Amino acid sequence: MRLPRLGLLFSCLLFFVRVPAEENAPATGAVEGRVALPAAAAVPEPSSRYELIVEPGLVRTDPPRAVVYLEGSFPPDVAAPVARIVQRDLAFIPGLLPVRVGTRVEFPNEDKTYHNVFSFSRPKRFDLGRYRADEAATPFQIFDQAGLVTLRCDIHEHMRAAVLVLDTPFFAVTDAEGRFRLEGAPAGRFILKAWIDSRTTRALPVEITAGQTLRVDLP
Repeated sequence: MRLPRLGLLFSCLLFFVRVPAEENAPATGAVEGRVALPAAAAVPEPSSRYELIVEPGLVRTDPPRAVVYLEGSFPPDVAAPVARIVQRDLAFIPGLLPVRVGTRVEFPNEDKTYHNVFSFSRPKRFDLGRYRADEAATPFQIFDQAGLVTLRCDIHEHMRAAVLVLDTPFFAVTDAEGRFRLEGAPAGRFILKAWIDSRTTRALPVEITAGQTLRVDLP
């Protein structure tokens, strides 16, 4: 008679072990949709590369892209995020990089020439100096203030890039059609924003439900 009782006790223990794991599962959802992008000023190339256009009082990408992100109150990252902007074929890749406040951005040089990355933007002013691809350590900067930081190369005047520093961990760059998807977002009410250029940011209140995908278009 003891064996059946032991088996029943073991089954009950397994049941009670599984329940807390299910209850503690993160309550997250997703947001996807499309942003209405402005018309491109140039014919897009077949690659995913795009250029940053810097005009008086305006910073934009061409072909156009948008950075979509959730605005709200989020816990800090466990570890400081790390991102990269590579210098390759005399261009910054990617040309537009969204990051969270506190991110360490590295600037590896993959060209057979010197580069010198610098910024005059108020959120982050710096000058990395001239360096080659064979330097022992990859230069980096920690972006600790929210805002738009425009990058240039002191040697190659045509090189441009931008770092959009955001106070949120949930962001994405749209594709050429304006499509985006944000995953792993907590359930709750937030503001969904789309950065189009330095003059234009669209916003829409949203409510995310755990286990569901919210469809939102930003006209």
